[in-house]
Amino acid sequence: MLQASELILNSDGSIYHLALKPEDIAPSIITVGDPGRVGMVSRYFDHIEVKREKREFVTHTGTFKCKRITVISTGIGTDNIDIVLNELDALVNIDLEKRAIKEHLTPLNIIRVGTSGSLRRELEVDSFVASAYGIGFDNLLHFYQDGNIVEKAMSKALYDHMNWPKENSTPYIVKAHPDLIALFSGTEITSGVTTTNSGFYGPQGRQLRTPIKDPVFNDKLFDFEFEGLRITNLEMETSAIYALSALMGHRAMSLNVILANRASGTFTKNGKAAVDSLIQYTLNKIALSPIF
Repeated sequence: MLQASELILNSDGSIYHLALKPEDIAPSIITVGDPGRVGMVSRYFDHIEVKREKREFVTHTGTFKCKRITVISTGIGTDNIDIVLNELDALVNIDLEKRAIKEHLTPLNIIRVGTSGSLRRELEVDSFVASAYGIGFDNLLHFYQDGNIVEKAMSKALYDHMNWPKENSTPYIVKAHPDLIALFSGTEITSGVTTTNSGFYGPQGRQLRTPIKDPVFNDKLFDFEFEGLRITNLEMETSAIYALSALMGHRAMSLNVILANRASGTFTKNGKAAVDSLIQYTLNKIALSPIF
């Protein structure tokens, strides 16, 4: 039995941070960082049956072309992903009344629809990237037993290539679910290798007033190659989504709109329209796929 201090519920029986009950979510989950982006997704739903909001976690559940879908905002960063993924998993795989793990577990489909910065000049602003791999420069996975989900050879090659400081958390690499890699492949989207950084400025090689430790950090990322794979873009959630989903038995994919091209120094002129295009692309893929 899970103790009250470990599995925390609100007075109405909902899960602590998300304020959701099991019946409030669908087996297909779209995550967005920005709470304001939840409505950008759900406005395409044929019907919205659930609306919940607590802190930065806004949730809408409804149907799109007969597919039941939940869209939830996570806020920014892997710490928030730890909350969202654990609580979503608890909603489907723990009996909240008995505080016991269910005998039969339910896998979720978790699709991140987010924004990102490109490392490569040819990956232009407003283009789409499907992250085949997530590289974690955060330390979230190191608090869990890794379950052999890490791409160890690739992770070691990156560690050596970056001349990684011993005082920093060791990078880890996790692959997206193969079914979702296949689904989100096509001429309209680039398959990529995505880094998840623990911040927006220094951890992504940006320097404003405060000097950064490694001024050529992004150059080393750009130069990294492993069995023909090269790093394409940077963001702040993918590795944690991939790691926790793999550990919990869920299927995950991260889809990205490129807002900034770090190589050319350019930034999108209409990011909202580009994000909206990716939302429509994602919803139509879900509607047409038997996976969901």
